[in-house]
Amino acid sequence: MALTAVAAYEYYHQIRMAHREYKKAREAIEDIVLSFDRELKREACKFDAMVSKVDGGYTIADATSRKTDRLESKIEPLETQLSALSQSQQKMFQTITQNVSENIQNNITITSGLSALEIKLQDILATQEALKNRIAVFEQQIQKISLIPPQKEVRTEILLPPVPIRRDKALSALTDTEITVLETLLKEGAKTAPEIKEKVHLSREHTARLMKKIYEEGYIEREAGKIPFRYTIKKEMEALLQKAEPPTT
Repeated sequence: MALTAVAAYEYYHQIRMAHREYKKAREAIEDIVLSFDRELKREACKFDAMVSKVDGGYTIADATSRKTDRLESKIEPLETQLSALSQSQQKMFQTITQNVSENIQNNITITSGLSALEIKLQDILATQEALKNRIAVFEQQIQKISLIPPQKEVRTEILLPPVPIRRDKALSALTDTEITVLETLLKEGAKTAPEIKEKVHLSREHTARLMKKIYEEGYIEREAGKIPFRYTIKKEMEALLQKAEPPTT
């Protein structure tokens, strides 16, 4: 009976240690731990009474052992639940870490893109400033030329009659769509690329490339003061388009 009492006391000591360990997880599984804690206290009180009355006989010790077995059967589901909660928390932590890493990478990508856009904007501003300076120089040169008094010279040039330019030869390098754009600008006046898109029924990108090509080849002019650009037909092309082509024989 003395050995039984020592074993019972040792087992009671282990149960108390288990009780302290499970209290650490009380915040995550509060309802379960509270229920377990109440029952454990009740069983502990019964167990204390059993230890004080251990001299009463082996029958009481055996009953206490059976009660301890029941407690173990209740502890095992709690351990399973704690393990599942631990795994769930670990997965959640991994997911959060992955999301944070992806957000950091996205922020880096956006920052680099903004830096590239800022560099391009600075280049555009520098180009505009250079164009303004060139225009100012040209205006000064024109003013100087206009202030020079005309000198009387004896011209010995022989004026030849102007050679008429055939409309088909002058516009042979243009496609039907490009000619349609020029005729639209001639009839309806200045237009933007989105307005031209509605006339030629092309995509926005295709229309923008088309207008850029015609502008760079010198058929039209554009107002660079605001975006989108407004395009107008040059006077030379206007006169050429308005001139009727003589019938071929």
